[in-house]
Amino acid sequence: MSKIYAIGDVQGCGPSLKALVKKLPKKSKMIFLGDLVNRGPDSLGSLRQLKSLQEAGRAECILGNHDLHLLSIDAGLRKTKGLDTVGDILNAPDRKDLIQWLRHRPLALSNGKVLMVHAGVLPQWDLQQTIECAQEVEKALRRSSYKEFLAQMYGNTPNKWSRSLQGYERLRVITNALTRMRFCTPGGKMEFESKEGLEDGPAGYVPWFKVPKRKTRDTLVHFGHWSTLGLMRQHNVISLDTGCVWGGKLTAIEISESGVDSKKSEIIQVAGYDHPLRM
Repeated sequence: MSKIYAIGDVQGCGPSLKALVKKLPKKSKMIFLGDLVNRGPDSLGSLRQLKSLQEAGRAECILGNHDLHLLSIDAGLRKTKGLDTVGDILNAPDRKDLIQWLRHRPLALSNGKVLMVHAGVLPQWDLQQTIECAQEVEKALRRSSYKEFLAQMYGNTPNKWSRSLQGYERLRVITNALTRMRFCTPGGKMEFESKEGLEDGPAGYVPWFKVPKRKTRDTLVHFGHWSTLGLMRQHNVISLDTGCVWGGKLTAIEISESGVDSKKSEIIQVAGYDHPLRM
């Protein structure tokens, strides 16, 4: 059986992506945990390679906040920011195909035992509900009217899940949890400004995976998004954003199909991008 690897945030670091793929076993499969593009030196090359790997059956790519940012810029709803490196995609002859492909990527994946997301999972969601909520956003992105959703996607409210939520407010909460969240209260109220370490959230907030009674506590979760954590392995959570775009590493870890994090799981890393603005 082919090995399957979860891989942290690429963020347009094309050289690191190529180097990592070369180091992985030839018949292995890859799950990229979002933030496929932006801020690295080769967002266009990265996106083309990831699309090729997915279409060849070797990879799947989860959407992260930077990928949604690209979709919003392409749709004319947002402007590029100072550190953005997606201009080459916007000027590419295959821009339309790349955007179409990106809109059809998932926001969460699972084999029934292991869950993979970009950022986090709300404490009220179990594995099945996480996948179902992700699929609600995926359907909105795949519709011909997807720009209407993107126009309503941004905002920090509502900041807490409720089954009674409907329409764009419901989709916004789901998107924020899966692609932006780091800290929340034990009741699931999200906070989006804090980006540092585990102890640096506001008073009353904890890392989403530290909520004592979260419904995915017995599910092995792989996630990216939080580069200050680096490669972190705690009870049933594995953080894989190792700061590739900020001079860190691009990291792959073999996924345990049993749903149990084994210390024997193979870890493969390559050097990241020495960003000129890295502190």
